[in-house]
Amino acid sequence: MTTTAPALRLSVLDRSRTRQGEDPARTLRETVAFAQQTEQLGYHRFWVSEHHGVPGVAGSAPTVLAAAVAAATTRIRVGTGGVMLPNHQPLVVAEQFGVLAALFPGRIDMGLGRSVAFTDGVRRALGRDKDAADRFPEQLAELLGYFDGSPRTHRDVHARPAEGLHVPAFVLATGAGADIAAAAGLPLVIAAAHGPDRMLAAIDRYRARFRPSAQAPHPYVVVSGTVAVARSTEQAGELLVAEAWSSAYARTHGEFPPLLPAGEVLNREMSPRERAAYQQALGGHIAGTPAQAAAELRALMERTGADEYLVTTSTHDRAALLDSYRLLAEAVRPG
Repeated sequence: MTTTAPALRLSVLDRSRTRQGEDPARTLRETVAFAQQTEQLGYHRFWVSEHHGVPGVAGSAPTVLAAAVAAATTRIRVGTGGVMLPNHQPLVVAEQFGVLAALFPGRIDMGLGRSVAFTDGVRRALGRDKDAADRFPEQLAELLGYFDGSPRTHRDVHARPAEGLHVPAFVLATGAGADIAAAAGLPLVIAAAHGPDRMLAAIDRYRARFRPSAQAPHPYVVVSGTVAVARSTEQAGELLVAEAWSSAYARTHGEFPPLLPAGEVLNREMSPRERAAYQQALGGHIAGTPAQAAAELRALMERTGADEYLVTTSTHDRAALLDSYRLLAEAVRPG
């Protein structure tokens, strides 16, 4: 008698990565089209991100983009991965998600991060400082209060139409963020790329300290990371090249650039410092044939006990990217 491996719950985080020489408007339209495609492939959620002043990312207004994605799809859950709460007033965030949830009932997720803008100039433009992330727990409590009608800070203020609506909230976290998610009783989204030992320790701590809430009666863990799938291991490895170079360039030059074609990166002359950063950026991901990727992903999910995997893969070749997501979905499907 043979047993069938259970299906894995797979979701998507698309950061609206720009390509060299590409109009950002096309990038945003491609994000919406990609959401439609991944919905057809059976993915559970489609999330978009928030980045300000980054040449390589077109997505700077995630709730606006989420509205476009939700309007273009019918079944897939839509949300943010995430809105960086320290950059915003909780009342405004509650109002924005309230509008989304009112327009697309039962389909909206509120993924929240605690990062602030990367540069001093952007932080000044946003009216924030480097220490803004320290206020995340208080901001989070205030935000959630607007939905249940008990705002912690401005008690005479009501967020319309958010009040009374249920919008699932998630905390995007590394180490300290896992403790915040546990204390708030919220699902945890944690990146696999931060290292397995650190990730596993944070997940264990989250589960041990979790306080049941109206949002989540039990711990819920979403692991996020890159999964590159192709017909051969060599082709899968090439899918990692463009993003790895952008990450290496950001570490060595202080600016995150648009994606380059893999061939251009592979033929590029790199300084020793760039080469070291590039090689480091190529590691820590799942990449291989469908069978290899599925086996490695299942092993990771078993090791972490995670409830869901959020796929964050980016590459220059959009056709190859879609094929990677399709091959992955097919490889983990039962039967």
